Amino acid sequence: MTTKKADYIWFNGEMVRWEDAKVHVMSHALHYGTSVFEGIRCYDSHKGPVVFRHREHMQRLRDSAKFIVFRFPRALMS
Repeated sequence: MTTKKADYIWFNGEMVRWEDAKVHVMSHALHYGTSVFEGIRCYDSHKGPVVFRHREHMQRLRDSAKFIVFRFPRALMS
């Protein structure tokens, strides 16, 4: 399986170029797997792209972030 490299990635509260996203060797996330993620699917339809259950995905993401006291910028969580 291969991973497609994105041009930009969310890192430390901002969008940065993929090449500039560096994680410190002592990062808690690296050692203990601390993270928040949600798989959101988008499908083509006759009306254009459609995100499947967007509200439910975002609510789960918010709930997970709250659980580990991780704060997202408000603009990303609407």
